[in-house]
Amino acid sequence: MNPTQEQLKSKVQQALVAAFGADLAEVDPMLVPASNPKFGDYQANLALPLAKRLGQQPRAIAQAIVAQLDVSDICDQPEIAGPGFINLRLKPAYLEAQLSAMQADSRLGVEVTKNPKREIVDFSSPNIAKEMHVGHLRSTIIGDSIARILEFRGHDVLRLNHVGDWGTQFGMLITYLREVYPEALTTANALDIGDLVEFYKKAKKRFDEDEAFQQKARQEVVKLQAGAEDTLHAWKLLCEQSRTEFQVIYDLLDIKVQERGESFYNPLLPQVVEDLEKAGLLVEDQGAKVVFLEGFTNREGEPLPLIVKKSDGGYNYATTDLAALRYRIQKDEAKRIIYVTDAGQANHFAGVFQVARRAGWIPNDVELVHVPFGLVLGEDGKKFKTRSGETVRLRDLLDEAVVRFRATLEAKIQSEGREETEEFQTNVAQIAGISAVKYADLSQNRTSNYVFSYDKMLSDKGNTAPYMLYAYARIQSIGRKGEIDFAQLRNQSNIQLGDETEFVLAKHLLQLSEVLSDVEQDLLPNRLCEYLYQLSDKFNKFYETCNVLKAEDRERTSRLLLCDLTARTLKLGLSLLGIQVLERM
Repeated sequence: MNPTQEQLKSKVQQALVAAFGADLAEVDPMLVPASNPKFGDYQANLALPLAKRLGQQPRAIAQAIVAQLDVSDICDQPEIAGPGFINLRLKPAYLEAQLSAMQADSRLGVEVTKNPKREIVDFSSPNIAKEMHVGHLRSTIIGDSIARILEFRGHDVLRLNHVGDWGTQFGMLITYLREVYPEALTTANALDIGDLVEFYKKAKKRFDEDEAFQQKARQEVVKLQAGAEDTLHAWKLLCEQSRTEFQVIYDLLDIKVQERGESFYNPLLPQVVEDLEKAGLLVEDQGAKVVFLEGFTNREGEPLPLIVKKSDGGYNYATTDLAALRYRIQKDEAKRIIYVTDAGQANHFAGVFQVARRAGWIPNDVELVHVPFGLVLGEDGKKFKTRSGETVRLRDLLDEAVVRFRATLEAKIQSEGREETEEFQTNVAQIAGISAVKYADLSQNRTSNYVFSYDKMLSDKGNTAPYMLYAYARIQSIGRKGEIDFAQLRNQSNIQLGDETEFVLAKHLLQLSEVLSDVEQDLLPNRLCEYLYQLSDKFNKFYETCNVLKAEDRERTSRLLLCDLTARTLKLGLSLLGIQVLERM
């Protein structure tokens, strides 16, 4: 709820008590933004549900409340509509004062939270020796956007990359490394084995076809877990090579995340098993140590087990996640832990959270949140893959977006008869292409699957990054054309509203703080995307209707300031989605 709505709600509540007594102090005024501008800006709908309780007509109740309602500092005279709706319309002077405060604030009116917390966002999480693919895109950019918004709101955010850098697959990889690159294990030079994914496939092929190789691989796992020096060295080389590849993607996407892989928690796993045993939760089942989950059953109706220690003595993902959870609460002192993974892992995390709670490891002031997301689909409606049926490499996908936007940009430059440098075209294509991919993903409700379409995401029409980047660039163009120093203008004058499109734009600008507060709670970045799309749309309508540079002096200054505030809001909002703006396109 925005500050204006909170103030009005409080005033309606006071008027209700003044009209009908203190026993109605707890009644919700049901104050909501008006569904239609002709009803004003806000509507209090409490009279109707009070009619039976008070034994009066709803309209008479509304009239009694309005008689006691003083909102003259914020609204025009309240109006009663229909069976008793109280309609409130914000005063132009109030809107102008709010815009002036927003204009003077480097944070554009978005307050820092009064309750800052230590929050952990666990996102991205690729596996060593496997390439980042389109599935990692969603976790990486949704997690980054959530972290940016929480940081901006004033929380102490720890961004963690729970990389898959431990487990039985390393036995196979190290054995293969010993076979094909023995020199890498004895020299100090960094390992360069070319295409890591190809290396993984060849190692897997050897493992599947050769029993002697399988035996060696299993021995390597034992040596790795025991901390054998040469095996650890080989493991580190493989991890380092993967990190280098991941960093290329993170740099392209402008992602900052701290790696803390599965291996970090490895020494803590025996204690997890021991403590679950002490808590009386652990049961032996077919040689494995498990916790049977409450409320989860298989097809036969039997409780599902969460495997904590396998029959061969190895640990499971769940064990690592339980160890990580405890560490994050005890050592990192997190109060909210957010896991950004695909929806397919919902049951896994529900199980892990349940076991941790039953073991008494989750204090009352700690919140655990799984942030699920859907699949990326091809235009055929099936899981997004290459023509040969392979998973799409994330690097290829981003490069393709840049190449396609570059082609569109070159055609636009040619049609406008402009001359632009190679550096300009490369920079614009890079920023706009990658922004288009990010925004197309973030603008979807993350719980849904979405269809990946270059044509849609690179379009400069509709709810796309290019549409917003063009709106921002258009405002900068106005400034250049009029030789305007926006920073100086802000200090000299205030916005004064006149045209209806100015009012519509102004009211929308003032919703920024409310939108960010909502995303902080519900962790749905698409709400911010929708806000920015509507902002661009309302700005374009204002710009089509109102002269800016050719307006009379006072009007001209005010409209320039409205343009500037729109641009600053777009820039801030897009930065919280991890998207850069362009001064010129």
